[in-house]
Amino acid sequence: MKNYNVRLYRESDFEKWNAFIEKAKNATFLFNRDFMEYHNDRFSDFSLVVEQDQKWIAVLPANVVAETVFSHQGLTYGGLVYDEKVKLDSVLEIFRRILILLKNKNIATLQLKLVPSFYSNFASEEVNYALFLAEAKLIRRDTNAVIDLQQNFTIAKGRMQGVLKARKLNLVVREEHDFELFWNQILIPNLAENHDAKPVHSLEEIQKLQCKFPNDIRQFNVYHENKIVAGTTIFETKNVAHAQYIAGDADKGSLGSVDFLYHYLLTSVFKDKRYFDFGISNENQGKNLNKGLSYWKESFGANTVVQDFYEVPTANSHLLENVLI
Repeated sequence: MKNYNVRLYRESDFEKWNAFIEKAKNATFLFNRDFMEYHNDRFSDFSLVVEQDQKWIAVLPANVVAETVFSHQGLTYGGLVYDEKVKLDSVLEIFRRILILLKNKNIATLQLKLVPSFYSNFASEEVNYALFLAEAKLIRRDTNAVIDLQQNFTIAKGRMQGVLKARKLNLVVREEHDFELFWNQILIPNLAENHDAKPVHSLEEIQKLQCKFPNDIRQFNVYHENKIVAGTTIFETKNVAHAQYIAGDADKGSLGSVDFLYHYLLTSVFKDKRYFDFGISNENQGKNLNKGLSYWKESFGANTVVQDFYEVPTANSHLLENVLI
């Protein structure tokens, strides 16, 4: 039996955590502590570190609410993050040890929000098998609209008509380092009017995050006669360009501004990236689909990749015993 030690993350682990995330096979910059802690006033951190003979081999970015630990609710995706050299049998034992630790700390359930497969540097679905063995329950499934940019994809005629409109009107796309125009003039009014919502990140938060991750968080704005008319915020990882926010003004249909912006990103800025992720079009915990939004993304050539959410009772750790033959 391998000597694994599972423990809570400590503030003194900050640098070591970030160094581990840099080399893990299924991590992105969202798991960096500088990103995770921008909203630490909203979440009670319950991140875990797994060691073998004092060497870090896995981490679990997490927070706790009452008797449930979540693979962090403040992140788009999460789950168990591990070293490239960790094998399937080790992941099964690590997951068993995690459930035991949580149970001993009076945590009744663990909820995992898995990293969509296309984000990982290597195949990394070992934890999916562990969840099956532990009889985890699938509690939510979201649909990501994803383009494999290294395969042929077709942009629909309707989208290209928008691009032609924008070109005739001399619209211009610029990458910016200031988020204020987009946040205050486009994004916040758009979300308030159409969804009665606010951005997940305040203007101050996204500016601070961009300072921490200047190569990973990028802002592109569209201008008509020097006035901002649309924009998008992109979270860029090694394999994926992800559209975190997309918005245009009331004239986006007649200007073709958003179509023009995304045509430019797909065919120029990110053409050498492996995947482009438009994100989800789901509401109500995955049980409803915004048909129009989903169609718009698919009309750029996107296809569906699901993101799964699981819940497992910590008492089920015994189901991971005696698996290996």
